[in-house]
Amino acid sequence: MDRSVRNTVVVLLLAVVLVFGLVVGRQVFLGDSQAPLPAPELSELNTFVYDQGRPVAAYQLVNEQGEAVTQEDLKGHWTFAFVGYTFCPDVCPATLSNLRRANQLIPAELPRPSYLLISADPERDTPERLREYLAFFGEDFQGITGDLDTLRNLAKSLNAVFIHRQEGDLKLVDHSAHLALINPEGELAAVIQPPHKPEAVAEAFGRIYQWARQNRERAVSP
Repeated sequence: MDRSVRNTVVVLLLAVVLVFGLVVGRQVFLGDSQAPLPAPELSELNTFVYDQGRPVAAYQLVNEQGEAVTQEDLKGHWTFAFVGYTFCPDVCPATLSNLRRANQLIPAELPRPSYLLISADPERDTPERLREYLAFFGEDFQGITGDLDTLRNLAKSLNAVFIHRQEGDLKLVDHSAHLALINPEGELAAVIQPPHKPEAVAEAFGRIYQWARQNRERAVSP
């Protein structure tokens, strides 16, 4: 082969290799840059965040207005869910009061979450009772009640349990005390353990929201 021709072939091959390397490198770089960000570490706020949302059990229940609701009603907004009951003597009113205070501390530029009391005592927690009870905490507070087994299954999907017990003439319900944060896709996004300091709850929500927003933006970026 003529030397000049051989040199030309070598140059062309090197050019092809270079272009191929640039293309592959660009794809790797872009792929890495668009990979989902890992969930924030919020243990100092008693919060565990899932890297990916976990499904919430399907349900057909009624809210405090007596209206039929399903898991689809969780979509489109953030929700703090809490398993409890209106006759709870201590944990429930304290938790809901802390949530009311946390709601006031969430910056105005962030979306306003809803607050959902999932009844662990549907026999006594009628829609009317829920409506009267939750009115004290604010218009962002809602409740759901209905079939006991459906409520148990829903609570389980939020890592919560409840057990009924009798102490003399007093009917009590032992239940989980954590908060479950549900994302706008209707999935369990995080769990916040007690004690629920309003400042910590508000900060955790803000950091989780910003993380989720960044991942949404990365997902749609070219």
